[in-house]
Amino acid sequence: MPTLPSPDVSKPGGADHARAYSRRDMAESFGTDPALYDRARPQYPEALIEAVAASAVDVLDVGCGTGISSRQLQAAGCRVLGVELDERMAAYARTTGVDVEVSPFESWDPAGRTFDLLTAGMVWHWIEPAVGGAKAAEVLRPGGRFAAFWYVLQPPAELGAAFAAVHREVIPDSPAASRAAASPLGAYEHFLDQTAESLTATGAFANVERPTFPWSRDYTRDEWLDQLRTSGLAKPLADAGKLDAVLEGTGAAIDAVGGSFTLDSVAVALTATRT
Repeated sequence: MPTLPSPDVSKPGGADHARAYSRRDMAESFGTDPALYDRARPQYPEALIEAVAASAVDVLDVGCGTGISSRQLQAAGCRVLGVELDERMAAYARTTGVDVEVSPFESWDPAGRTFDLLTAGMVWHWIEPAVGGAKAAEVLRPGGRFAAFWYVLQPPAELGAAFAAVHREVIPDSPAASRAAASPLGAYEHFLDQTAESLTATGAFANVERPTFPWSRDYTRDEWLDQLRTSGLAKPLADAGKLDAVLEGTGAAIDAVGGSFTLDSVAVALTATRT
């Protein structure tokens, strides 16, 4: 599905999927149009934000992007500092009232600062696992919480099959087609496994849990295509000269079901407590 970051993944949990963090070229592609990104990407379920923000005051939002999760955390009463790789995304976030420092998280200097909560929305797979886990332990206070989370874009089965058919037609033998036909939720299990392993390896975390949060949203044709333009698949499709064809075919599939649809899916999280 469009949220998966690497065009080289042959199956959920594959080796290339595990190395998503090495694709910094793709990670930096999201800042091409920050306003579109901020408009097209969905917010996180309120229940998820409430659960991770409970009792937290100082929050470090890793890979905050345009500030979508940061603003939700602020609305929940938290004081948020964002760390973002892309200056374009950071600049946009600042216009929305989010304090952001520009740096890869792995080399970011906390300057002695520590936090009650570290969050990472749709981003922890871009963080080098061995470094990220240790850095999270460094910046969290004892008793502080780690929360990485992803929303799953899982359209109705019939429409998901139509989207997969578009990929097969435009890019035969593309891994994107097999991913679109498979369960999107299954692909995120690998991110959860990898994150849990990296935290456990530090010896500094306990109470590792994997809560899920249902969410639902109605999408028009144009809203879904805007979301697709901001996805991890957009750059490789554009580089191959295939993005317009995929957008056209995907739009036609949505038109065929009336021009809109309801996405009923879940958000998944990996949470842990700093010992």
